[in-house]
Amino acid sequence: MGRYLGEEVLVLVEVKLSVQYTIDDPAKFVLKVRDPERSLQHATQSALRHVVGGTDMDSVLTSGRANVGVEVADRLQEYLNLYETGILVSKVNVDESKPPSQVQGAFDDVIKAREDEERLKNEAQAYSNGIIPEARGAAKRQTEEAAAYKAEVVANAQGEANRFNKLLAEYSKAPVVTRERLYLDAVQEVYGNTNKVMVDVEGGNNMLYIPLDKLAEQAVGKSSSAGGGVSASNIRELTNAVTEQLRRDAAASSRTRGGR
Repeated sequence: MGRYLGEEVLVLVEVKLSVQYTIDDPAKFVLKVRDPERSLQHATQSALRHVVGGTDMDSVLTSGRANVGVEVADRLQEYLNLYETGILVSKVNVDESKPPSQVQGAFDDVIKAREDEERLKNEAQAYSNGIIPEARGAAKRQTEEAAAYKAEVVANAQGEANRFNKLLAEYSKAPVVTRERLYLDAVQEVYGNTNKVMVDVEGGNNMLYIPLDKLAEQAVGKSSSAGGGVSASNIRELTNAVTEQLRRDAAASSRTRGGR
């Protein structure tokens, strides 16, 4: 079994290859050809030029090198059979393929541009894979929130409508009582959380203002100095006591004016 190392051949690209062969017919190898190994060299170059010349350069330089080796082996065997060299080609290995040195820089730029293109495509695909599910999730969430808000608004509107219908029925039966009740409910809702009280004393000309917040602060100050505490019930009792005293004063004032 022999091994022939091919020289660099400048066709479209520079290719280095090796040919593994055996002597299949010793008689033909010795008698039919004057220099079998030189014939193998020439046949290899011819087959390589023919295959590379008919193949896309990118395939020769990248992933197509294995196919180039197979095609060169087939064509080389045809030539050797035609010359009756008695040589049987076992395998052709493409060891290296590169563009000519004169255009190596430009070829490297092309390779780099393709790598950048592939990288940018992968980055764009990764971004797309991340942003699209996120956008779909946000859209679904907003849709669900809108549906929930719609259901809430509709339910509140229906509840208000039912309450109004019931209130209308009661108002038709007792307008004065219902109107008074509505007024008291509205006042309670407005002043329910306030810390100030307005008292309209019967028989008086002025509406009395009770600053519960100031009274509470004073009470807290006194209780702190005394080591005690002030609760809501204490403030309520204080308010009721002040209001009752104001009413008594107003009543007494009214009786005095009537006696005169």
